[in-house]
Amino acid sequence: MTSKTEWVAVDWGTSNVRAWGIAADGSHTFSSQSERGMGKIGRADYPAVLAELIGDNAPAGTDTVICGMAGARQGWLEAPYLDTPADLTRLAGGAVRPEGSGFAARILPGVCQRTVGHEDVMRGEETQLLGLLALRPGFEGTAILPGTHSKWVEIRDGRIVRFSTAMTGELYEILSQHSVLRHSFASGAIDGPEIEDGIAEGMRAGLDSPALATSLVFRTRAAALLAGKGADWCSGYLSGLLVGVEIGGHRDWLDGPGVPLIGSARFGRLYGAALKLIGFSGEPVDASDATIAGLIAARAQT
Repeated sequence: MTSKTEWVAVDWGTSNVRAWGIAADGSHTFSSQSERGMGKIGRADYPAVLAELIGDNAPAGTDTVICGMAGARQGWLEAPYLDTPADLTRLAGGAVRPEGSGFAARILPGVCQRTVGHEDVMRGEETQLLGLLALRPGFEGTAILPGTHSKWVEIRDGRIVRFSTAMTGELYEILSQHSVLRHSFASGAIDGPEIEDGIAEGMRAGLDSPALATSLVFRTRAAALLAGKGADWCSGYLSGLLVGVEIGGHRDWLDGPGVPLIGSARFGRLYGAALKLIGFSGEPVDASDATIAGLIAARAQT
């Protein structure tokens, strides 16, 4: 017998959106996804996209809890940021309710940091961090959420105390595709046999000398011209270097041997390898598991 959908959990990203039906016992009744993320649709499109995601899996009026970019200023309805220190156990209290969807939709807020000189924002990651607390009750310390815009977040007593964003993934894309470095990626496969050697060398350089990041980045091009390094080595070097620079620059945030890494398996391996080089252990947490756990915890708050 198929479980009945009691409510719907939605993660609305910039590029994609995912939905899960949740039964009373916490099991998943359905899952769906679409490439119609916030960056690809207008405000008036949200109700139709949500209806397509849910389809016939839940009746009209079903409770729907949404995190991510649907609450951005350019999204469906802006959900004002919670200021740090942000109490994750009260995240749902900042939710907003858009109209016209046919479902009882609530959009969770993001978190902002207004400290002069350290201004920062997040949307979606706060829900994953609430999920981390649900998966690992009592956690305190720094968690890393690697990705296009990596987040370093210090959590104390269930609160986001401070956080820092690093544009590591986006910088890799820009540098490899739109800078002079693109010539080093023009021929050959970027995932060839030399990629691991490049990652290791770049990672060590970034960890040792994060202040020299702009000079070390240019070595990607020079090594291709003078040392015959191929696209695979250059890809690995630039990726490892940027991760090493990020971690090297945040080394003082690390205060315990085990560091949660909330993200994909690939990023978990990459960041875990870099952390190991400086005496720490990365503890991978699947991003989808953290998101769903966070949405479940947020719904339970109201």
